[in-house]
Amino acid sequence: MRTVGVEEELLLVDPHSGDPKALATAVLARAARDDPGQDVFEKELFGQMLEFATHPQADMADLGDEIVRCREEAARHAGRIGCAVAALATSPLPVSPSLTVNERYQWLAERYGVGTRDQLVCGCHVHVSVDSDEEGVAVLDRLRPWLPVLTAIGANSPFWQGHDTGYHSYRSRVWGRWPSAGPTELFGSPERYHRRVADMMATGVILDEGMVYFDARLSARYPTVEVRVSDVCLCADTALLVATLTRGLVETAARDWRAGRPAPDHSVSVLRLASWQAARFGIDGDLLDPVTMRPRPAERVLRSLLGLVGDALDGSGDADRAERGVEELLRHGNGARVQRRLLERTGTLRDVVTECVRRTQG
Repeated sequence: MRTVGVEEELLLVDPHSGDPKALATAVLARAARDDPGQDVFEKELFGQMLEFATHPQADMADLGDEIVRCREEAARHAGRIGCAVAALATSPLPVSPSLTVNERYQWLAERYGVGTRDQLVCGCHVHVSVDSDEEGVAVLDRLRPWLPVLTAIGANSPFWQGHDTGYHSYRSRVWGRWPSAGPTELFGSPERYHRRVADMMATGVILDEGMVYFDARLSARYPTVEVRVSDVCLCADTALLVATLTRGLVETAARDWRAGRPAPDHSVSVLRLASWQAARFGIDGDLLDPVTMRPRPAERVLRSLLGLVGDALDGSGDADRAERGVEELLRHGNGARVQRRLLERTGTLRDVVTECVRRTQG
């Protein structure tokens, strides 16, 4: 059974005003004092962000429990220094990001200028184990057209600096400003993948291999494929759905490779359009069908995804969980839809944030 791990970035906010607070260093110090030896929480690019990583899990129920536990622990540590955590991929309220002080982040700020300051965005990364680089690259080649669907499912960033952007995942549009971010062409072999990474690093435009921000990549630290297209999800159940479908896609792609079925040869230009469409409309409009790259209602695309990975989900015992998750998503919407409904109901972005604080742990 393939193991799965999840990394989530959370926004630190004032529990009353909803304003982002640059208190990550204090939260991490509190976590280290309360739970010596914990290896869950890390600092991120800005002081208003807190990251956690689950342990690899083979059972999705165990993964879901760990996501909830990590969120609760983050909230507990933050609460003891007077702030709260919110699973928001962008801040609905205006914010001036505070760069975390370390050599790497200072290099980014100097190298990329104002573009770095825009990157106060919170994502969800899913790691799925693979047997080898050969299998991993074969999986990357076959995942490409389905990644925008995961973006649409996890979309949770409609607001930016106090305004409605019109997008479901504005985070993904901001993240795409990094020069190394986005979809990739077919690699075909581990040698070509690693040569591409080496060529990118040799340009001097990026700092190191950690800045190879492909939508999906081979992890430099673990024997995994790392899928990086989702916003941090408002609800833990949605994060678990993204992880479940990601494992299903990885297993299906690996089976297709072993069976000799070729990877779809969509161009990067078209894949970028599919990513934009998913970011703009989420699951509330058309997506580009991953097979035909023509517009198709999002509900039908999601059901096609379930059909594609059905055998893999049956094999891991996740079919019922995934089907229920998709039905709940279609009924209640992704995080972006929920945030907009909260604004309609409450009338203020401050109340949107404070309600999202509650839902982060709910």
